[in-house]
Amino acid sequence: MSVQERKQRERAERERLIVATARELAEQQGWDAVTTRRLAERIEYSQPVLYSHFRGKREIIGAVALQGASEMAVATRAATAAADGPRERVAALARAYLDFAARNPAVYDALFQLDGGLAYAQEDTPAPLKDAFAALLETLGEVAGDGVEPGLFTETFWASLHGLATLTREGRLPPESTERRVQLLVDRLVMA
Repeated sequence: MSVQERKQRERAERERLIVATARELAEQQGWDAVTTRRLAERIEYSQPVLYSHFRGKREIIGAVALQGASEMAVATRAATAAADGPRERVAALARAYLDFAARNPAVYDALFQLDGGLAYAQEDTPAPLKDAFAALLETLGEVAGDGVEPGLFTETFWASLHGLATLTREGRLPPESTERRVQLLVDRLVMA
């Protein structure tokens, strides 16, 4: 291995450590607790080393969001692959999405609530965000219905899931009714 290859590998490992540490800290104490000084202390590198990877907290949030988008895509695809029939796949997708949001609140915030400097729904949207949407579209597109644009249907269903995830987490909706809400959503929006 050349010196250059070793340095690149070490840089990539440091970057993964920074993102993992930021994510862990945010999940434990919230995003307000994630500062470059605190991260530098936890990973035992200087702040200038941190800044050589990320220009600041905004870019770190963006990196956590991209990681989370990839994980969400995997989770929703795994859930839908195990379900039989279109309605069952949609219900499995909804459960997987809501479960991901509940288990990873800081990551979910990085994805959908905080400014991570990422472009959404644009040509320059990063691949992990496009793939997370594609994971929804794969299942929801098949039940959009005649004359309904699959992408628009997916956006609408996704907005419903986001509302359920956010309102439940904030204590505005009782969590014990989540499954009934999923069934209602599937029953009313899925005509297949």
